[in-house]
Amino acid sequence: MLKVTNLKVNYGKIEAIKDVSFEVPDGKIVTLIGANGAGKTTTLRAISGLERAAGGSIVFEGKDITNLEAHKIVPLGISHVPEGRKIFPTLTVKENLELAGWTIKDKTEVNRRIDQVCEIFPRIKERLSQLGGTLSGGEQQMLAVGRALVTGGKLLLLDEPSMGLAPVLVDEIFDRIAAINKQGTTVLLVEQNAMEALEIADFAYILEVGYTTISGEAKAIEHDQRVREAYLGV
Repeated sequence: MLKVTNLKVNYGKIEAIKDVSFEVPDGKIVTLIGANGAGKTTTLRAISGLERAAGGSIVFEGKDITNLEAHKIVPLGISHVPEGRKIFPTLTVKENLELAGWTIKDKTEVNRRIDQVCEIFPRIKERLSQLGGTLSGGEQQMLAVGRALVTGGKLLLLDEPSMGLAPVLVDEIFDRIAAINKQGTTVLLVEQNAMEALEIADFAYILEVGYTTISGEAKAIEHDQRVREAYLGV
C-alpha cells in the first residue's frame, strides 16, 4: 500500500532524515520505533505532506505522492493523527468530528462515520456535546483518532498515541487501534512505547538518527537482543 524509499528530509542545514526506507502492506499494522530525535515524527509528516522531502520517494497505492500538498493527500486515503492530538478545544466533540468530514459531500455518510466512531469509543458518544478542551488526555486521544476515522482514510498514521496517558488508558488505546485494524484500516504507528507497539504490530522498523537500521516481523524484532536492550529495557 505504502512504500517509502531512501527518504531524506532537511530542516535548513540539518539532516533530520538521512535515509529511511520501509513498506506498509495493505491491511497490516507497521510500527516505527526509535528514540527522541530519530526521525519518526518527521517521517510521518513527510508522508502526509506537512514536510517536504529533500530526496527519495513516497508511493501510495502506486501513485507517487512525494511532496504532494497535504490537502491533496487526504482525499487519496491517508489520515494523520499528529503528536499532541491537535483537536479544536473550543469546538464540541461532535463539531470536531463533523469538521473531519470536509472531503465528504454526503452528510448522511459523515453521520454514519460518526456513529461508527461512537461504537469504537463509547466515551466519545457520552461527550458529543462537550467542548474538546474539557476532555481528559485519554479522551482527547480517542477524539483525535476518531476524527481521522471520520475522514475515512485507508491508511491511518498514528504519532505517539500513548504519550502522556495513564497505563490503563494506554492499554485501551492500543486495544482500539488493533480493533480498527481488524475492521480493515491499515495502520502506520510511531511509538516510543516499544513493548505495546510490538504487541499489536505485524512488522516493525527501528529508526536511529535518521536511518532505518533494523526491520522485520514484529515478533522477531521483539526478541532481537539489540532491540530488547535499547528499547525494551531487558
